Amino acid sequence: MLETALAAGIYVPHLCHHPDLKPAGVCRLCLVQVEGRGLAPACRTPVESGMVVRTAGGDVDKARRIAVELLIADHQGDCLRCAKNGQCELQRIAAYVGIDEQRLARLRPPSRRLPVDSSNPFFERDPNKCVLCGICVRTCQSLQGAGAIDFAFRGYDTQVSTFGGGPIAQSRCESCGECVVRCPVGALAVKNARQPSREVRTVCPYCGVGCGMYLGVQGDRIVGVRGDPESPVNRGRLCVKGRFGHGFVHHPQRLTAPLVRKNGRLVPATWDEALDAVARGFAPHRGHRFAAIASAKCTNEENYVIQKFARAVMGTNHVDHCARLCHAPSVTGLVQSLGSGAMTNSIDEIRFAACIFAIGTNTTSAHPVIGAEIRRAAQAGAKLIVANPKEIELARAADIFLQHRPGSDVALLMGMMRVIVDERLADEAFIAARCENFGPFCDSLQRFDLDTVEEITGVPREKIAQAARCYATNRPAMLFYAMGITQHTHGTDNVLATSNLALLTGNVGRPSSGVNPLRGQNNVQGACDMGALPNVLPGYQRVDAPEVRAKFESAWGCTLPEIPGLTLTEIIDAAGQGEIRALYLVGENPVLSEANARHVEEALGRGAFLVVQDIFLSETARLADVVLPAASFAEKDGTFTNTERRVQRVRKAIDPPGESKPDWWITCRIAQRLGGKGFEYPGPSEILDEIARLVPSYGGISFGRLEVGGLPWPCPSEGHPGTPILHTQRFATKDGKARFVPLEYRPPAEACDERFPLVLTTDRSLIHYHTGTMTRRVAGLSALEGEELVRMNPVDAQALGIADGDMVEVSSRRGTMRVRARLTDACPPGVVSATFHFAESRTNELTNAALDPVAKIPETKVCAVRVQRAG
Repeated sequence: MLETALAAGIYVPHLCHHPDLKPAGVCRLCLVQVEGRGLAPACRTPVESGMVVRTAGGDVDKARRIAVELLIADHQGDCLRCAKNGQCELQRIAAYVGIDEQRLARLRPPSRRLPVDSSNPFFERDPNKCVLCGICVRTCQSLQGAGAIDFAFRGYDTQVSTFGGGPIAQSRCESCGECVVRCPVGALAVKNARQPSREVRTVCPYCGVGCGMYLGVQGDRIVGVRGDPESPVNRGRLCVKGRFGHGFVHHPQRLTAPLVRKNGRLVPATWDEALDAVARGFAPHRGHRFAAIASAKCTNEENYVIQKFARAVMGTNHVDHCARLCHAPSVTGLVQSLGSGAMTNSIDEIRFAACIFAIGTNTTSAHPVIGAEIRRAAQAGAKLIVANPKEIELARAADIFLQHRPGSDVALLMGMMRVIVDERLADEAFIAARCENFGPFCDSLQRFDLDTVEEITGVPREKIAQAARCYATNRPAMLFYAMGITQHTHGTDNVLATSNLALLTGNVGRPSSGVNPLRGQNNVQGACDMGALPNVLPGYQRVDAPEVRAKFESAWGCTLPEIPGLTLTEIIDAAGQGEIRALYLVGENPVLSEANARHVEEALGRGAFLVVQDIFLSETARLADVVLPAASFAEKDGTFTNTERRVQRVRKAIDPPGESKPDWWITCRIAQRLGGKGFEYPGPSEILDEIARLVPSYGGISFGRLEVGGLPWPCPSEGHPGTPILHTQRFATKDGKARFVPLEYRPPAEACDERFPLVLTTDRSLIHYHTGTMTRRVAGLSALEGEELVRMNPVDAQALGIADGDMVEVSSRRGTMRVRARLTDACPPGVVSATFHFAESRTNELTNAALDPVAKIPETKVCAVRVQRAG
């Protein structure tokens, strides 16, 4: 009834109601008079035909006024100094109801004064202003799934509290701010909040989820961020980085002028000086002596012009980007089996899945909004299977948790498939109609009896069988994976195993099903789509196909190289061997992100002419001959393509600082300096128009269409609505059928021994992002997590004489890092973990650069180490 009244423009006072939450009926302010029934809470009363309802007058006003008076009498009344002054729902209700000061004077004012919790760097929690509406509690439990707060104590002493009543910064709180934005009063408020004078709709620059957001701008500064409630991706929700992690845009260390190395030092230069230096350095090394590394942080339009410059001007296919380090196996694997290396279904379908299988993904940390969506689906009754070497946060919500050994994914998945086949749980009709090569695949399963699989994975055979039956019998089922699957020397096989499992159960091409790789960075999907890869032109059109080259040569007015180029890891090796003599590196920091990172630093220091384009002087940029200052996401227009293939508009909110420029502008000026034609774009809109003419899956996408909302590719023509679900009728293979691929188990490239007895696996933090270039320049994020930690099981720590918080040295066959130990049962005995966000503790100096032979991705998920107390 309340929602009906509000939709009709009839105001009914309420404090505990929020459209994102189920009705609670605790504030009693929405009481209405229902003829024949008396007073009833409008938020919990369904509308019926013929109802006569009075929303004001008589008993309604009397009951409402008493409720409001009691709230105000127990409320701290210094409204002028409250962060919610003018936006407070209690203020609005008091004005609507009308408060009698004499009646208020009869009520006893509050005698208690509870301490204000300021422990979180982004928001404050003042229980003295709390009206106990429960919106924050329900948001944390039902929407976010974190369960960090709840009601505590009873009667007059009731308050919202963390477990044990401690500071919220030390609780399970994920600092997403979802409770803050829904709080109707000033009990939860953003610190140092400022009202924007205007808002600009754009897309988050962090992970691959691609959350829609509004940047609040005052003058030429971003003063706030709110989620876009109309975005089908996140429906207004954001994580801690998305809501609070944009201070880096105004950080004083932003690059504001070009830098050119003179006499061994990087010194400021004009754009003309810098571009001339770049042209002089690149010109002698056209062809196979030049390479470009594009960026998953840049827009589609920028990645397109980077690869176009490399191919059309510099004459090389030596172009790649960080997908090589994260999801290259998704492309090499899924293209083999399904014909397309992208997420098959959409984020919005998660809530309708009957089963969700999350393997090799720490979703609540790396893709928090999707992680919250999965937790909500599990709360609503979906079966949740989680497979991970660590007991990650998502495992708390799981029906079945499979804690397998690092690198044993193929054995685990093949064992599950053996159960499904043996127990005749496969979708035989789907397999017969839409798949091929099933017989040889079934033959390969014979090597994976459950005793063998248990021995390899460490997972009890009963749990493997239980998970197999759960996934096979609860349909539709969605399978999600991330870098826990891909970052292995058998990463392509891992991906193929996930595809085999989905095909076996008919969970492809249907709503709320599919194989769904979760892309790590904001535009890693788009960078792949734009051809920032050594073997394909934009739209995954092969460089060694004559008809493809002819199409692009005609459009670009040039002759294109036909031999596939080097991958990112091979480019670094070639630079170290003197084969690459000039390198153009945009928006990446391989000195921290590459496996065996010390080798990367040595290779880049071997004399190749290095140009780095970035927003900060990163660890890699410090090695450059020329550094070019780029604009951030907030300072340019363009598009990002998120993990579900949705192309979305990025909009300029403020001007770039100093002399920094958008990446597309810089690359085009370099191309023109070197005689390149076809780089005279007025802006990103025209670049996207060119992309649409050359890339069939983007054929119907333009800035004009994206003003209304994002479009998932393939979108082949104007008026096409986009394709949220792939493979509904046929697969993207030549014959339209999916292919089962027989697999064998191969152990990781590096084994433990007496000298290096532990396995190090890398993961990601909820708080920080990639190499920390952006998040470590946000003071609040650094306050929440200020240093690297190596997490290890207490059993291992006790054996090594290590206590929680001790400084330790972690060593591999490649290097040593000094770091603080954090003891946790999340890591099983024998396994330790660390992120790579902190330059002071370079985890990737330890990791193994052994490559998947197909995808050429290094095995950063399995590395033999020893841990000892620091001397």
